[in-house]
Parts: sequence; structure tokens; C-alpha cells
Amino acid sequence: MSNVPQMHVEDLKQRLDAKDEKIFVLDVREPDEYKSANIGGHLIPINDLPKRMSELDPSKEIVVHCRGGGRSSRAVEFLQAHGFQNVKNLAGGILAWAEKIDPKLKGKI
Repeated sequence: MSNVPQMHVEDLKQRLDAKDEKIFVLDVREPDEYKSANIGGHLIPINDLPKRMSELDPSKEIVVHCRGGGRSSRAVEFLQAHGFQNVKNLAGGILAWAEKIDPKLKGKI
């Protein structure tokens, strides 16, 4: 893993619970993965990201996640290379979310 900035699931949960409008959750998994289990993020599969960047607001803090952190790390690097400055990877992805925040998701991922 590179030097991609990280956010831990506990921090994201706290921000979402506080209805922090500065944060934007981006899910870069595939539609079938999203359909079986998601945390309410905006779905843009990683391969669609180059042509769908206009859907993202560079003024927001974007937290990117996938299943375990690999695809989302690549997505963070891609967005940073295209001028997005406040982008973080969700450490451990939705697997960490299911482990630490919402165990009901475990069997669905």
C-alpha cells in the first residue's frame, strides 16, 4: 500500500452520525457488490471513474471505499493526480465496516 491518506471506519461512522455535510462517501466497487451490501455511498465503479469524475465535488472531503482497500487506494491516487486534494481511503473497506460497525453486513459482502 502506498502513502494514501486513510480514514478509519470509526471516524467515518462518527462523521456520518453527525450528518457532516462536508463528507462524501464514494464506493468504487461493482454494482452487484453494492447491491448485496453498501454503506450508502455514491457508486462509481473504479473503471468508470475517469469518465464520471464530474459527479464529484472537489470542495468536499471524499472518502473512497471498496471491499478491502485495494481498489479504493488506486482510486484515491487517481483522484489526487487529477487535482482532488481532500481524498481519503477508508482503511479496510467495507470489510472493516462490517467487522467494527455493522456486523449484519458480514454475510453479504
